[in-house]
Amino acid sequence: MHIGAAALFIMKEIAMIKLYIDADACPVKNEVFRVARRHGLKVNLVSNSFMRIPPDEFIELIIVNEGFDTSDDWIATHITETDIAVTADIPLAARCLKKGAKVLNPKGRVYSEDSIGDALANRELMAFLRDMGTITGGPPPFEPKDRSRFMQRLDELIHATMRGKR
Repeated sequence: MHIGAAALFIMKEIAMIKLYIDADACPVKNEVFRVARRHGLKVNLVSNSFMRIPPDEFIELIIVNEGFDTSDDWIATHITETDIAVTADIPLAARCLKKGAKVLNPKGRVYSEDSIGDALANRELMAFLRDMGTITGGPPPFEPKDRSRFMQRLDELIHATMRGKR
């Protein structure tokens, strides 16, 4: 079968997009794998420890030294404007946005330059309230609708990234 020049160009463009996953506590790894396979994208799972991953040439586990923010530092160093980060870590999301990458949290929230300031401020406020003993609970539980929303938003970000590259 002969692939036209335009189709080959698009395939190369898609292949350049990488997904960077802050993997240690990420509840949507399997969803990332499904979407990435559908689009033929490389997935970099960045973790402080070993974890089982599917045998797939497009999925790579990167184990960094244990330590505070070493996974975040690795992702922020390697991510580019053509990539997508999946993280619940708001400071990491801000670092990725500064590099021009797209960022999505596991519940399907897309961070942008416009929304990250509010997210950082809210994070600081909640930390302050927890330190004062005012708030003792954590975030709401992860639900099936969160997985569905995540997959939809990841697919949308991939398409937006592909459009932005052409």
